Amino acid sequence: MPLTWIFDLDNTLHDASHAIFPAINTNMNVYIANVLGGASGPADIAAVNAVRIEYWKRYGATLLGMVKHHQVKAEEFLREAHAFDDLSAMIRTERGLARLLRRLPGKKILLTNAPRRYSHDVLRHIGLHRHFAKHLPIEAMHVHRRLRPKPSRALLRKVLAKERLIARQSVLVEDSIENLKAAKALGMHTVWVTQYLRTKPSAQLATGALATLDATRHPAYVDVKVKSVRQINDHMHRLR
Repeated sequence: MPLTWIFDLDNTLHDASHAIFPAINTNMNVYIANVLGGASGPADIAAVNAVRIEYWKRYGATLLGMVKHHQVKAEEFLREAHAFDDLSAMIRTERGLARLLRRLPGKKILLTNAPRRYSHDVLRHIGLHRHFAKHLPIEAMHVHRRLRPKPSRALLRKVLAKERLIARQSVLVEDSIENLKAAKALGMHTVWVTQYLRTKPSAQLATGALATLDATRHPAYVDVKVKSVRQINDHMHRLR
């Protein structure tokens, strides 16, 4: 039976660290500063950083802390964080990904903590939208009516169940170690894509998860480590 491939988007299928993650980080800081400051004006950057990091450590995502403690609307937070003047000019990717996805046997699903409109626009810009049977953005990541983005194991269980997938026949392709660790714990195969990672954690995703990791590591819960998704075919024997 062919494997089912579950792909991340940012820093997996394109280089989000180049311009998109820094812009998201700036947008998120502005939004949080305005929420914290209220009528008195934007809060200072020290207060913003403290809140963002605290919520990330406590909930695994800054977004979840902002929703819980400041009653912000998740869709508003994500919309403001992903507001770009010219998204197409910020996208960097490599050639040959469409050919890889076309040759890779099995169903492909996009599972991204990014919002629907942004991820849809990026996929269309890099010409990969037609290769995915299902697109699951953060708006689809509710478990028991509560937002549970990656690396939530409950979310991954729900995806496997809803899509009628068998864990040992499913592969998560990601840049995030925490997401791969959660998938491996459920019995899924894991592929770590490292070419867009930075060795110093300097940017954060809109959900608050660190966007950078040390790419020199090769943890036990990573089945295959590749620089580019184009190299996956060279390691298929390790995913059976």
